[in-house]
Amino acid sequence: MTDPKTGDPKTGDLKTGDPEIRDDREAGRLEAVSGDEVVGRIEYFVLDSPERAFVPVHTVVEPAHEGKGIAGSLARELYALAGREDSAVASLCPYVTKWAERHPDEAQPADEELLARAKDWLRAHPGRF
Repeated sequence: MTDPKTGDPKTGDLKTGDPEIRDDREAGRLEAVSGDEVVGRIEYFVLDSPERAFVPVHTVVEPAHEGKGIAGSLARELYALAGREDSAVASLCPYVTKWAERHPDEAQPADEELLARAKDWLRAHPGRF
């Protein structure tokens, strides 16, 4: 979630239960945090060739927090983050792929070459995810 005025990630609101979305780039995780608890995440890597792209691989929402729109908020923020960094998104995550299909105004599809390179990278790093 982003602040509509600044475009910056929105901080969590414990009264409403809205989690803060934060990017842990070093760990390759976009995290939804409520209080001190990570309640959801998208695991990703960044591909540099043939163009720069975020490659989401896996989306997880903790069972106690399912059904609250957290996965959708994470997917939306991933595409917003990519846009702010002039990067594509090449989704290998089934959830993010379906979310993008339902939100074509927010999520540009990746071309086939970019998706093929993302799959090649993932096969070359089998222990990463």
